[in-house]
Amino acid sequence: MDSLLLVVLGGAIVLALGYVRRRLWSFTAQKPGDYSEGQPQFDLRTHLNGPVVCEGVIYGPMGRVTSRFVADFHMTWTGNIGVMTEHFRYDDGSTQDREWHLTLGNDGRIKAEAADVVGTGAGVQTGSAVQLKYRIKLPDGSGGHVLDTVDWMYLAPNGTIVNRSQFRKFGIQVAELVATIRPAPVEHKEAA
Repeated sequence: MDSLLLVVLGGAIVLALGYVRRRLWSFTAQKPGDYSEGQPQFDLRTHLNGPVVCEGVIYGPMGRVTSRFVADFHMTWTGNIGVMTEHFRYDDGSTQDREWHLTLGNDGRIKAEAADVVGTGAGVQTGSAVQLKYRIKLPDGSGGHVLDTVDWMYLAPNGTIVNRSQFRKFGIQVAELVATIRPAPVEHKEAA
């Protein structure tokens, strides 16, 4: 009986420590206020404006790279309303197009909509970072699952944006994306 009690108690402690770690020290524990004093200041209308390029990788649930991609984005702003078109090219030869519609509040809050986003995404830009949370529906060819997504974009001193996103199903991480986003080179802008 004492052995069973120790096993149950040990299991409870492990679960509690895992919960505390996730809530206090993990990627999902970050808060926008953690970056409010960060420099340089991230302004979506400035740092995501015009043609930009993106390179990144997607990690599967076991932490191994499952896909690599490059993308061309084009962002236009009319006041606090932005439209970003994205064209992705993956290492398997497939492509994907997406269009985001962003509304930036005067307080830094963001509303985001796209065809594969369930409902409206919500986020905030503060200091040197932007956080965006939304639910994304995968294409039918990828199972059609709806995943809870947390995006963080961090502005580097040279103007490059480092994007890290995690995708979860039932609270379990199933994928992660890491990418850089930067202004398109001049020759790229002229070709666009």
